[in-house]
Amino acid sequence: ESALMLPLGQWLLETACAQIKAWESDKLTNALQLAVNVSARQFYQPDFVAQVLQIIGQSGANPARLKIELTESIVLDDISDAVAKMLELKKSGVQFSIDDFGTAYSSLSYLTQLPLDQLKIDQSFVRNIGVNRSDDIVVQTIIHMANDLGMEVIAEGVETQAQCQFLKAAGCSAYQGYLFSKPLAGEEFTDYLTKAAYQKSVKGETK
Repeated sequence: ESALMLPLGQWLLETACAQIKAWESDKLTNALQLAVNVSARQFYQPDFVAQVLQIIGQSGANPARLKIELTESIVLDDISDAVAKMLELKKSGVQFSIDDFGTAYSSLSYLTQLPLDQLKIDQSFVRNIGVNRSDDIVVQTIIHMANDLGMEVIAEGVETQAQCQFLKAAGCSAYQGYLFSKPLAGEEFTDYLTKAAYQKSVKGETK
């Protein structure tokens, strides 16, 4: 497994950048970002930044459309190195997201040190919205804190309209989960967007 981690991670980045480039020709997808989860072993390779920039350059993808997702535990392994790598890649336009936020036992102070663009609330909190008052408060607090720090917030594992409405009222700007769709391959996703755009046009919606 360890032997495959690095080549698999590189393949995922290459595939993501190729998809970003392919999306540029379609008005439904040319403004979309594509997020890629990166492992600790891959992220802390000495030449990680150079690898990412090389892949972007070879693919011709817009780096601003690439978002790298890291878990809290990854960035806290070596926060100084993490910040340095992130800042270097952000110079080219690459964005960063913290995945599964709230699952690590760590100080919140790191959020003020990292150049993050997005925070993803772990589904373990989302699934208990409306069921556990404590989770409601935690979710609201995370959203308000992230918004105040200038980050976009995505809620993971949204499965009901009630959860979605709560999150929207709390200030969450984006959602991910089975309420909207199961995981889709690239072509399926494009079809999904086409159908969604058609349904909006039929309803006379402009957004």
